[in-house]
Amino acid sequence: MISDFSFSKDTVGFLIEGNYNEDLANKLHKQIIEKLEIVDKISLYLEDTNIENFSLTAIVNEIMFKLKNKEHFNKIALVSDRKWIHLCIKIESVFSGVKLKVIQQKNVWMP
Repeated sequence: MISDFSFSKDTVGFLIEGNYNEDLANKLHKQIIEKLEIVDKISLYLEDTNIENFSLTAIVNEIMFKLKNKEHFNKIALVSDRKWIHLCIKIESVFSGVKLKVIQQKNVWMP
């Protein structure tokens, strides 16, 4: 499941839970593309709220989507406690040129 919200006109966030598979990744990408039809560049906030499992295909598609659309991203923040995701983001940031930041969930303030 994906829940979305906007911080501002050009900043959008998504809370992701459940099975992160190709179908869910495609839904996420569709929502991001819809936002990019309104504004040319966005900042993106993604949060792993309770992802039960990931498919390798979905992860590869996610990386390729960000690389293909990198000129449309100001910054990308990813909130997750999974260390392997932190590593993927560090590697991805080297190739994408987009400001990517990974935040541990324990460091996110929630009221």
